[in-house]
This record gives sequence, C-alpha cells and structure tokens, in this order.
Amino acid sequence: MKQTFSSLALGPSELVFGRAKHPIIRNGVSIGSGSVLPEIKFTLSSISIEEATREEIRSQYSEMITDVCQRAVDLHQSQLVVEFELLPQMTVESHWGVMITELLKEVMEQFRSTEGLQSLLRVTPTDTREFKKPPLRREGRELEDVLTSFRTCANAGGDLLSIESTGGKEVTDQAIMETDVRGMLFGVGVLAAADMEFLWERICEIAHETATIPAGDTACGIANTAMVLADKHYIPKVFAAVVRAMTAVRSLIAYEAGAIGPGKDCGYENAYIKAITGFPMSMEGKSAACAHLSTVGNIAGAYTDLWSNESVQNVKLLSAMAPVVSMEQLIYDCRLFNTSLRGGKEMDLRDLLVDSDSSLDPQAFIFRPEIVQMLSATIIAGRSHYEKTLSVALATAACLDQGVKDGTLLLSQREQKWLHKIAGELADLPTEEGQFIEEEKRKWLGHVDLAQYGLPR
Repeated sequence: MKQTFSSLALGPSELVFGRAKHPIIRNGVSIGSGSVLPEIKFTLSSISIEEATREEIRSQYSEMITDVCQRAVDLHQSQLVVEFELLPQMTVESHWGVMITELLKEVMEQFRSTEGLQSLLRVTPTDTREFKKPPLRREGRELEDVLTSFRTCANAGGDLLSIESTGGKEVTDQAIMETDVRGMLFGVGVLAAADMEFLWERICEIAHETATIPAGDTACGIANTAMVLADKHYIPKVFAAVVRAMTAVRSLIAYEAGAIGPGKDCGYENAYIKAITGFPMSMEGKSAACAHLSTVGNIAGAYTDLWSNESVQNVKLLSAMAPVVSMEQLIYDCRLFNTSLRGGKEMDLRDLLVDSDSSLDPQAFIFRPEIVQMLSATIIAGRSHYEKTLSVALATAACLDQGVKDGTLLLSQREQKWLHKIAGELADLPTEEGQFIEEEKRKWLGHVDLAQYGLPR
C-alpha cells in the first residue's frame, strides 16, 4: 500500500528509543511500544559454501541460534529479534537460504514452546544485482534471484523482509572516493531513488503474498561506505555526514512503497525515517564495534527500538563464542534503556546519549534531536526525490556550519575548509532535475545502464 508523509509523525519530545507511533506486534513480540529489544545477527566463521560443507554449515547455524537463545533465557530476556543476513551464494542458490531460515525458525519455535522466549526472524537477502557490471537493475537472472530469495525465505519462516539494496552504487562508489558532490546527488537523488521505487514495489508485493512484514532498506552500501572511509581519514567527515543525510531520502522510499519497519540496523539514517514515519527502527552503535567502528556509538541509541550488534562471526572469545557475547552485551544495553523507560527517565538518558557524542564528530552532530527534526522536515517539504536530496544536503551543510560558529561542534580547520567547499558546490547545483540529469549523465554513460533506472540514454 502506497504511503505519503506530508508531516512529521514524531515531535522532539516523542522522538526517543523504545517508543514509536506505529508499533509492530507479531507472534508475541512488540516493537516500539515502550521497550527496546535486542536484535542479534551472526554469520559463519570462514568456510566455503558447497555441498561438502553442508553439515558443518548447518551445525554452525544450529549452534549459534541455540546458544544465543539460551543466553537470552538465562538473562531473563523475554523477547528478541534474530536477523539472518544471507551470504551471496545463499541468495543465488535459494535452497541454502531456505535451509538456514527453516533451521533458525525451528530452534526459535522450540525456545518459544519450552521457555516462553518470544522471537521474530528477519531475513535479508544480498542484493546480487550488484555483481554484474554494469548492473541490470530491472531485468535478468540477478533480479530474479533476489526476488526468489525473498519469496522462498518468507515461505520458509521469515517474519521481516529487509535488504541492503545497492542502486546507484556504480556512481556513488567513485563519487565518494573523489568527494564528488554532483556524483553523489546523481547516484543518490536520481539513480538510487529510482531503483528503490522499482525494487520496493516488488518486495512489498511479496510481503503481502506471504503474510510477512516489509521492514525496510538501508543505505549501508553508500552512507556506511562513506562513514568507514571517513573514519580511516580517506575522505572528509563532513562529506560523510552530508552523504548520510542525503541517503535518508532514498531509504524513505521503501516506506512510501509500503514498508512499515522495523527499519534495518545499519541504516543510521533511520533516525530521520522514524521522525517522518513514526515506524519503529533498528539501530546499531557501540555494541556493533565487533562489525565496524563508528563515531556514533552512543547517539544511535537515542532513537532505537531494536538494538543490534550489526553482525559477528562464529569465533571463540575468552568467555564464549562471539554471538553469545554479543547477545549478552545487547541484553544489558536494553536493560538500561528499558529501566529508564519504566522510571520515566528516558529523555534524560536520550539526552546523555546525544550529548556524549554530538560535539565530537559531524556525523554524530547531525543526529541531535533538533537537527533530526529540522532535516526530516526539509525532506518531506521537497516535491521530488531530487529536490529532497539536494535540499537536505544544503540544510546539512548549513547546520554543520552553524554548529562550528556557535561552538557546539568541534571541527578541524581542514574539515572546515572542506565544509565550505562542499556547501559552495551544493549551492551551484541546478534546482531543475531534468537539467541536472542531462548535464550529469554523460559523465557516467560508461558506468551506468540508464535504462535500468528508467532513464533515457
């Protein structure tokens, strides 16, 4: 069902962890209705996926799901979400995805019946369309593999359907490395937006057919790529911050197509999506350091309804296997969130989470509640995806500049120079989408099959 968002669903005093305007309730699990739940994700240790290793793979997944559920029971956790993020081969060869989905669901149901542990399973196929160059986004075997994976995993027991879709990456990967503002606008505001419309119409149809929940997408392949590269000092942090805000527009399109959350964990742009839609969101921060480093470890928790570890391999640590360790860390984090909610102290905790991070990095600063509200309002005021993406990029640059001027954001001289450069380049971009596409597409003809985005060559 198509959805439009013409006003913000949550005001500043409502935008907080554990509470959403439109909670999700399914199979005894309630998300966004007054508590934060852990969302655990794990993956195999190094192993090839082939028939000869089938039983070892089954054994690893069986061990991981059994042990994390048992740890949840031991620590008095009554509800949780498990995410199965399919490896590429598990998407291409759908029988692998079905096998693991069925195995995970069987163990989860056993714990439901014997221990009262209520749980949901999120299934996330890999966007294997990315593997053909230039990618075929709207036709071909790769698209059929992705859609088949969604359908078969849903029928095998998945509850929530998500993906890290990669539309526009054939442009954004290069644009990020070159700090190319025009390229980012083309890749995110034109290509990724068009791909999201196409893909999520089909995902929502599958969810309707299989009685599952279309949960949302994430710009991990774009915004998290920029975040990781900025952390390594390969690109400016202010550029990564602007990119993050831009990607909220493309991620919102999943919800316009009918998704209802909980948005997927690695989409830090979910803070804006929650403010706009009121749907619950999964987030990750300090307890996802097992998967990647970030400068938003606390502030991401300010808006979370599911708190995730991102992912961890099945390797032995001193205390236990890594998935069990992550499960324990998430549960204790959620206890703190939920104790504050029960005691009416959630806004105090939210503000502490925000203030501990926001002044130290521009990527954290743009997640301050008042800035989330402002940028979210900027997004919904736009008339087209292009206009929204350009407008929020301009607004993000302006709010970073203001943060430096009023002393609430610490920014090196180098980063300030980059910020002024980026702001100037954004200000020079055309406001008319057709003009911009005609100017920009010639540069990317060797990288992009424009017809796969519904654009004339």
